[in-house]
Amino acid sequence: MAMARVATAALMVAAAVLLGLAGAGHAQLQNGFYKGKCGANDVEAVVQGIVRARFARDAPIVAYLLRMQFHECAVNGCDGGLLIDGPGTEKTASPNLSVKGYDLIADIKAELERRCPGVVSCSDIQILATRDAVVLAGGQPYAVRTGRRDRRQSRASDVVLPAPDSTAAQTVAYFGKLGLSAFDAVLLLGAHTVGATHCGVIKDSRLYRYGGRAGATDPALDPYYAFVYKTWVCPNAAASDGNVVFLDDQWSALRVDSNYYKQLQRRRGVLPCDQNLYGDGSTRWIVDLLANSDLFPSLFPQALIKLGEVNVLTGAQGEIRKVCSKFN
Repeated sequence: MAMARVATAALMVAAAVLLGLAGAGHAQLQNGFYKGKCGANDVEAVVQGIVRARFARDAPIVAYLLRMQFHECAVNGCDGGLLIDGPGTEKTASPNLSVKGYDLIADIKAELERRCPGVVSCSDIQILATRDAVVLAGGQPYAVRTGRRDRRQSRASDVVLPAPDSTAAQTVAYFGKLGLSAFDAVLLLGAHTVGATHCGVIKDSRLYRYGGRAGATDPALDPYYAFVYKTWVCPNAAASDGNVVFLDDQWSALRVDSNYYKQLQRRRGVLPCDQNLYGDGSTRWIVDLLANSDLFPSLFPQALIKLGEVNVLTGAQGEIRKVCSKFN
């Protein structure tokens, strides 16, 4: 009976998420928007080929692109604003200084401009490239609607993103402002299945100054993991600040899978914002559901689709940039 209730709950959640998706997004976005618009070229196949070649030599590109999509779409929508170079742009804001993958977007744009100038937007390239990287990293294939246009605005002052130590309530509230649910929020943090951070981000908050107390370690962190981090990965010295810390088990850190949620159940979430999802009853049940079922592979793409359709420009709005890093 208990298993039946879990299965029923899972199906209800899946249906709710998918129904929520059906009403989301901008009506002018379309599947196959570029079909027939680039001569004999298949725009999505061109993007996929370039992403595949990059992934073959640089598998962490999936993490870079997932992070880029969130930092892009969470600020004024999925409009290419993060790609703009120059003083005072989104790219220069503190949370964005460590965003990577711009060169891949530029390479894709250059190839598409060569084949069909002025047709494919930079914002669509970001969404397509992320989708293709997720699939290459073991994620489930999914279709995305295209037809976005690029905004002629990019301001560092607009960049407000969740902090690494956000509570579950703060995380859910942030995503709520984007029109996304608590379930979407927990799904999207699942992108950390391929993520990484640095020791400098967690040494004070979790290992050596928890709660502002010298020598204190976060009691929510598994004691064995805390010992490993403090002994070998993030010793209490400035020289370790740049050391890489995977947000999932290292063996799973290049795979899009549900292991991230299993880590939270074991109190092995690295960032406070991750572990806080399991410390709060309002989101713990979602973590348990995703950790103990096979729902994540199918639901994670749906959340990415919803994120990718936040506040997009379409039709005659904005522009199609010639170069992604500057306005026309």
